[in-house]
Amino acid sequence: MNVYGIPVYPSLRNKGNKYRAQKTVINGITFDSKKEAERYFDLCMLEKAGEIKDLKRQVEYELIPAHVKSNGKKEQKCTYVADFTYIINKTGGFVVEDVKGLKKGAAYQVFVIKRKLMLDRYGIEIKEV
Repeated sequence: MNVYGIPVYPSLRNKGNKYRAQKTVINGITFDSKKEAERYFDLCMLEKAGEIKDLKRQVEYELIPAHVKSNGKKEQKCTYVADFTYIINKTGGFVVEDVKGLKKGAAYQVFVIKRKLMLDRYGIEIKEV
């Protein structure tokens, strides 16, 4: 029961993120975790210092296009959304970054598959931070 005497069922409670990631806001941008927000701040400083350029966040890559199965049902496309992409000024290298807290569980296993698909399809190695 809550303070108003209304029963609250466990399935209706806001349990938060199971990995204890805290949504964080910087410059009006909401990030999924404090670690991701801190990394964005660091990358912004590197961009201001002239170390990197073309900093982008939440860049989507199509890994597998949408398909129509033999029974006529549609299969959605499979995508990977990079936390950050940028170019290193000194080398001209293109970097795709993904901020990871815990490297375990089903979500990380899905990421590993998408990481491999990114390398296979685009020749891009994802930098885990």
